[in-house]
Amino acid sequence: MKKLLSFFTTVILLVGIAYSQDPITFVHLSDTHIGSATGAEDLRRTVKDINENPTIQFVVISGDITEFGSDEEIKLAKQILDSLNKPWHIVPGNHDSNWSESGSNTFKKIFGSETFSFKAGQYLFLGTHSGPNMRMSPGQIPRENIVWLDSILKVADDKPIIFVNHYPQDSSLNNWFEAIDRLKQKNIQLILCGHGHANRQLNFEGIPAVMGRSNLRAKKEIGGYNIVTIKNNTVSYRERTPGVETKPAWATVEIKNLDFKNSTASYYRPSYDINKAFPGVKEKWTYQDNSDIGSGTATNNKLIFVTNTNGEVVALNKKNGKPVWKYFTQGKIYAIPAVSDNIVVTASSDNFIYALDAKKGKMLWKLQAEKAVLGNPLIRDGVVYIGASDGHFRAIGLKDGKLHWDFNEVKGFVVTRPLIYNNQIYFGCWNNDFYCLDITSGKLRWKWNNGSSGRMLSPAACFPVATGSRVFIVAPDRYMTSFDANTGDVIWRKQMPDLRVRESMGLSKDSSLVFVKTMDGNVYGISTSANEMSPVWKSDVYLGYEISPTAIIENNNIVFVPTQSGTTVAIDRMSGKTLWKHKTSNGLITNLLPVANNQLLVTTMDGKVSLLKF
Repeated sequence: MKKLLSFFTTVILLVGIAYSQDPITFVHLSDTHIGSATGAEDLRRTVKDINENPTIQFVVISGDITEFGSDEEIKLAKQILDSLNKPWHIVPGNHDSNWSESGSNTFKKIFGSETFSFKAGQYLFLGTHSGPNMRMSPGQIPRENIVWLDSILKVADDKPIIFVNHYPQDSSLNNWFEAIDRLKQKNIQLILCGHGHANRQLNFEGIPAVMGRSNLRAKKEIGGYNIVTIKNNTVSYRERTPGVETKPAWATVEIKNLDFKNSTASYYRPSYDINKAFPGVKEKWTYQDNSDIGSGTATNNKLIFVTNTNGEVVALNKKNGKPVWKYFTQGKIYAIPAVSDNIVVTASSDNFIYALDAKKGKMLWKLQAEKAVLGNPLIRDGVVYIGASDGHFRAIGLKDGKLHWDFNEVKGFVVTRPLIYNNQIYFGCWNNDFYCLDITSGKLRWKWNNGSSGRMLSPAACFPVATGSRVFIVAPDRYMTSFDANTGDVIWRKQMPDLRVRESMGLSKDSSLVFVKTMDGNVYGISTSANEMSPVWKSDVYLGYEISPTAIIENNNIVFVPTQSGTTVAIDRMSGKTLWKHKTSNGLITNLLPVANNQLLVTTMDGKVSLLKF
């Protein structure tokens, strides 16, 4: 019955709304950024202008609908777009998902989907999400969208396809090749995208493509969009200034069957040859999920616990990586689970914190928050500490799920794993604030704000570390900050042009260094005792451009460094020399967890859990 329902669902998605007129005239709208200074006004003007044009049949909207992905911004965008008197089809972009207080759940809930499929004339329009979701990295079409694309293409026959994604289909997406290789097996004829805020005619591996401008006015008085006409297998793009003029066509593209099946052209694909250079590193087993894994793993003696964006908590057999049990929540999960006393704790964007029996996956208790819970739980002495998106940070009894205390003055949403140090608990949020609470009472000890006008520069994603009565953080503003752990006084705060830190950091085992990774691809050790930012250790590794926020880990004198493109680097703690590298996928590494006997658990955003033995 499930397979039958799935088939009918696919057919319905494939047929969708059909527009049979010839020529086909539609609007390509992109990068509306509701929540920015003029986003709402610019979109309202555009909607009114579209409604007054009877030749337009439908609207395609290619992502970055909002500025920050907040619930309010998404609801406002939906309200404005509902004023359209034409059908419209929408996919999210990186601004809708990377900083989403709902863990990208609200977009799907409000708009109904993050993909679309419909026919217009002879053409099949397909649109997918682009990520990155909740973890800074290059874009990535979510694993579940790739699975969805497979199901649609399976019944697409030889229909000419127009593919829509927010990102250009190139290396700005970690997995551009997954979509392109699939589309080339069918009759792909054109790709539409946004993201660049400019009108551009492009080509992706022989596939003609068009990037549409942002609807924002930028430095002009009025924004704009593109009117697209397909006639006689020719696509023409004309820029429209609402209420003013439609300019002559700036792009004309002939579309046709490109016959990639018989093509001998070759294009770059990520190489795994680095694994051959270090044959001593082996994947003992790899588990491939059908959804993204934006979290990480926790373990006990026999099981490995991982969460995914299908809302599942999955227990894997530690020996072979086979699923033992699954527990389903009603929202995407980005929280790394925690386990203690045979209880697994995780949190979901369905607004609940869950405690499950580690052996059987049976729910023991759940506690409801007012919004999504994206923070990583931390268990200490029978108490769970976790932040949410509702302005609350909670302490909860591990055994009974009862609230010990509730700090309700957080001004932004929490995604980090908190730090417990000297009977205090520390965490940042997406409102530029960093908090210190008394761990017993939950009362505020001190709070610090980085003074930035943009929430996207918050010290929210790093896992803070502490030693010697100092707490250390790094942030997207490229500053590293050292605080007095007790008072919150800034000991030093530094931004160095040749040491551009971001969100990836970790404390050495002897507590003498904070390891940091720079955007330029270097790994440094910063002194924890100096009275200024003092790099006293450097690895010989060079990673290239690097923005992965995942924590750096040291274990048994090996420093494990995650990357945005699926490679784990192992560095000798004393010498700084690279010991080995291993590429698991081309997706963001979302977590590294050392386990016994020279083994390392690696999770990647494209749904892989791999146990490395070295």
